[in-house]
Amino acid sequence: MKRPISIPYVLRKLEELYDPPKSFLDWETPLDLTVATILSAQCTDARVNIVTKTLFRRCRTSQDYVALSRAQLEDLVHSCGTFRNKARFIQELCALLLERHGGKVPATMQELTALPGIGRKTAAIILYAAFGKQEGIAVDTHVMRLAQRLGLTKQTYPDKIALELEKQTPRSKWGRLNTLMISHGRAICTARRPKCEECVFKKCCPSSRVRS
Repeated sequence: MKRPISIPYVLRKLEELYDPPKSFLDWETPLDLTVATILSAQCTDARVNIVTKTLFRRCRTSQDYVALSRAQLEDLVHSCGTFRNKARFIQELCALLLERHGGKVPATMQELTALPGIGRKTAAIILYAAFGKQEGIAVDTHVMRLAQRLGLTKQTYPDKIALELEKQTPRSKWGRLNTLMISHGRAICTARRPKCEECVFKKCCPSSRVRS
């Protein structure tokens, strides 16, 4: 019978393999990151990074986004999918940033999640990458898949998975765990054809296809 895998073990083994950035999205300012993170919902980071090359040249401030017509912004973000909702969220968010925060992105979970299009996961990403704050583990599809396959959780909802992972992980490593798990999910533990033979956890993972 395979022994349960612990978070400290996962961190140690993944840190031997990867040194990921704080965010896989391209950005310069907290506003850039916030907009890019909104666009990344149900869209690949690679596609978002292509779109934001043009978008960020056009829009540098909250006022720039508000000044665009909705149709112009929709056209700029069209290829990210659900573009009408995303354009609306971005413009409503920027209007509130101007009204409440002088056009700047706030640096607290409470203030961020009060903005349109910003949930707990998105806020955790922004706070870690832009402000160096450990306010939560952002559970995307990669983190969820690895957590479930490695037996780190039996939960099926992202928020519940995040809470379980946070209980098991030193707070100083919350953001790091997120990016490490994404790296492994992209490289090895893919959704359809996981490369179990190449996985560092192949002998202890309860989901491994490699027979010990």
